[in-house]
This record gives sequence, C-alpha cells and structure tokens, in this order.
Amino acid sequence: MTNHELANTFRLIADLLDIQGEVIYVTLAYRKVADSLETLGRDIADVWREGKLREVPGVGKAIAEKMDELLRTGQLGFLERLQAEVPATLAELLRVPDLGPKKIALFWRSLGITTLAQLEAAARGGQLRSLAGMGAKSEAKILAGLESLRRRSGRTPLGMAYPVGVQMLIGLRTVPGVVDAALAGSLRRMKATVGDLDLLAAAADSAAVMQAFVSQPGVARILGQGNTKSSVEFVNGLRAQLWAHPPARFGTALQYATGSKEHNVRLRQLALDRGLSLSDQALTAADGREILCANEEEVYAALGLPWIAPELRGDRGEIQAALAGRLPRLITPGQRRAELHSHSTWSDGRASIREMALAARAHGLQVLAVTDHSGGLGITGGLKVEDIARQRAEIDAVQQEVGDSLRLLQGAEVEIRADGSLDYSDEVLAQFDIVVASLHTSLRQPRDQVTARLLNAVRNPHVDIIGHPTGRLIPDREGADLDMDAILAAAAQSGVALEINANPSRLDLDDIAARRAIGMGIRLAINTDAHDPEHLAQELFGIATARRAWVEPQHVINTWPPDALLAWLRSRA
Repeated sequence: MTNHELANTFRLIADLLDIQGEVIYVTLAYRKVADSLETLGRDIADVWREGKLREVPGVGKAIAEKMDELLRTGQLGFLERLQAEVPATLAELLRVPDLGPKKIALFWRSLGITTLAQLEAAARGGQLRSLAGMGAKSEAKILAGLESLRRRSGRTPLGMAYPVGVQMLIGLRTVPGVVDAALAGSLRRMKATVGDLDLLAAAADSAAVMQAFVSQPGVARILGQGNTKSSVEFVNGLRAQLWAHPPARFGTALQYATGSKEHNVRLRQLALDRGLSLSDQALTAADGREILCANEEEVYAALGLPWIAPELRGDRGEIQAALAGRLPRLITPGQRRAELHSHSTWSDGRASIREMALAARAHGLQVLAVTDHSGGLGITGGLKVEDIARQRAEIDAVQQEVGDSLRLLQGAEVEIRADGSLDYSDEVLAQFDIVVASLHTSLRQPRDQVTARLLNAVRNPHVDIIGHPTGRLIPDREGADLDMDAILAAAAQSGVALEINANPSRLDLDDIAARRAIGMGIRLAINTDAHDPEHLAQELFGIATARRAWVEPQHVINTWPPDALLAWLRSRA
C-alpha cells in the first residue's frame, strides 16, 4: 500500500468512528496519522521494513499494529468489523458542505440513508425536514451542498503541487545530458488547482533522464516508461509525467505542453494564416521545411508575437493584445513592499509580533500590518477590545527596536457577522491604522443575504481592505454565493481595496474577479494572511493569481512606496 492509500484508510476509520459517535480524541488520532503519512516524504513500506513505524509522528502502539497488518496483508480486521457496524458509504456524506457526523448518523438511523443518492432523494422528497433539528431550510441547504460537491474537480491545489514540481525540476536539471527542463501544463500557468504534474526536459539522449525520473524518491508506481514520455504515481497519490525532446525542438514542445488548449488553438490558427503549421515538434512551412525553435521566444517571434507569459495563456485576449503591442507589464515576485494582513499570537498566529516583524524585514518588506482577528471569531481567540492598547504598546516597542527599516501598523481582521454588522464598533475601528474585514462564517446564507453582509463592510469608511472576499477554501469549501457585480460596483464607489489572498488554500479573489476589478479601477491588495513567518513566502501564489488577472504593479497597494501607502490609509480615516 502507498502512503496515500494508507492515509485514506485511516481517514475512513476516523470518519466512520465519527459517525458512530466515538470520542473526538480517538478520531483525531487517526486523522493525525493520515496527515503524517501524506507528508512523510518516504515510502511507508520502507519505514515498516526498517521496523520504525513508531517513529512516524502520531503513531503509537495500537496504530502501528494496524499499519503492520495492512502492510503485511492489505487488509485490516478492525476496519472490517467497523464497516459491519457502520456502512462505509456513509463517509461519502461527510464531503457534503456543512453536513456533520451527527446529522449523518441521524439520517442513517432514522431513514436508512447510506449513500449520496439516497440523501438527495430524501431531501428532494421532503423526508428530512421532519427529523429532529431539521426543517425546510436545512433540507434546502443540503441540496445546495450536494450541488456544490458535484462541482468539485478532484484536482490538486497549487500550493501542494508546486513545491513537488519544483523539487522534481531541480532533480532533472542535475541529470547528465539535460540541457534544459521546465514545468508545463496548468502548473506552469499557475492555476489554483492542477491535474497531473507535467514536466519537459531537453536532452539529446532521453534514456538517462527517463530513468532518473522514474527512480526518484517517493515513486510508488511507474505508470509508463518510454523514450519520449514517462509517467509515475507518488506515494502521496500525485501523478507526474515527463516528456523529453531534443534541445533544438524544446521551444515548440514547451509551448505546446504549457497550453492552454484554447490558447494553442488560437496560436495554430495564427500560424496557418502565415502559411505555417505548428506542432509540438516544430513550425513547418508549406514546402515541408521545418523551423526549429530551441526556446519559446523563437516560437512566438516566428508568428510575429512577443513572448506571452504562461499565466496569460487562456485565450482571454492575450494574442490580440500581443499583436497590438498592449500586453500588460505583469507584477512580479518581490515588487510588494508591504504585507497588510498578518497574524500574531494575539489571535491565532504562531509567532510574536517581534518574530513576525523580523521575518518581514528579512523578506525585504518595508511595511508590516499586524491584523489579528477580532474577538468575535471564537475559534481564533481574537483580540479583545480591552487588549488593543496593550497590543499597541507592544507594537511600539518592536517599532523602536527595528527603527526605520520596517514600518509597523496596528490593524485588525474584523469579522463580518452573520447579521452583517462588524465585530468592532466604528469607535474601536477608528483606533487602528488599517482594517481588513472578512467573511469566515455563515457562508451558505442565501445570495442576497451574504452579499448584503459584504456590502455593509465595503461601504464602511473605516474598512480599508476586504479580505479573501468569498471565503473559499481550496479544495474543501466553495466560496459564498456573492453577487460579484454588486460587490465590485460598491468597491469602485467606496474606494476600498479588494484582497487577493495568497494562501494557496484561498487564492481569493480569483483571477476572473480580479481582472474585472482592475478594469473598474478598483485597487487590489496581495497579502499572505501569514500566521507564521514561513507563510510570507506564499506571496508567490498571490502574485501568480494576480498575473493571471493581467495585474500590473500600480494596481496593487502593497507595491506603493510606504509614504504613498500611508497617505492613502490616512485619507480613508
């Protein structure tokens, strides 16, 4: 069994125990082990053979015995007995947004519901509303959750795929004979989620690079191995494929493999208009003469175009803009001067204000806003009103230590409550240097209601930034069903900035809404929402989302000189 398969087994156990009503610390133990397996970095079978299962984080004697049984036999008596008591298909119901184990147990024991299809049929037939704690609204919410579940893609979040792809790329470039290597596909275009990981290598002799690819650490299965293409599956379930091409043909191969499909169709038509055909091998003239391109710039130049950044390749007007000389000068990593959404130990952050400040300075930032959660978001602890002055004193002390190298701002990420009010009064909000307002709860409210909540925050003169506007979490939670037309119109009128949250679990605003925003003159903020100094490096994912939205540096308030940023904040006070 691979790490991924073993992790899924322990997650299934945890899910079924949850539905059965087991105490929380037992189910958490299984989930912790599943998470450890996914991030182990080694094949669990090797660890097992070395007799070191107990060294895996979270693995105690009982779980080690279960792992041993699974790895020896491929079966687990404990799980078989559990499935005899609780149908395994009930675990699928936990994927429905906002549906927990207690409700699932109620539906199962009262109505015999064990599958998603049975749940939907019961909800549409009005059978759920008569149960304890249910009603017509609850039933409608479940149907909406089932629709949401159908829309999920099953793709890998960018934040998980990208580091793996980069590590593979580093390895490929060290293989003797490899002249160049690159990421491709949706990973190179930096989409929020990706399918398989696509890579290309330029090598005169592909045998060595293909062997290195299929032999890299963490490979659980070789799905295919040839001279031109090889495919593997890793122990964590990710799949990757590598193409190898002669160096002289690498440019056309990379352009083709990067996509998107729609961009490539448009580009091939442009080639035909110029009497050429374009494939992954070469540009070919009508007389059969091949034009070989060792890099992408040569491909685009042969078609009368400047090079087009991968993030723009979606057939959303980029080729027309290139022909007209109007491609955007996209924002790049390192152009942000300010982090305007971060957390410390005053709420749910894992580092002190001083530690966050020193990390921000080391990251090259000139401004750091400490925006701890307001007190009403109970799961975070939150900054109480009576503690604001004490936090200000701590910020001032750290400011004195760092001097002019970094400007610290006291801010807050204030919760937009279910009734649309903000968690702090206007008098309290006025005390902060900067205010980020965000939705975290009651995201499944009807469209009009949840939109009205966000509009209240957009129009509040004390709010400077709307944080992660839809509240989505990739891949597990869809964002709120907002009327984005209304939100953008109000933001344009109020002058509030909308955030592209760089946390790869959010990437919210998405690139579609962000591009509409800059077209309306709305300012954007790219923030990492850092809860730990290491999170500041996630800037990369927010920048990538902004590039997909055709965003230039001047559109983003974090790129402004500190004096200009502070003047803008004062003008909103």
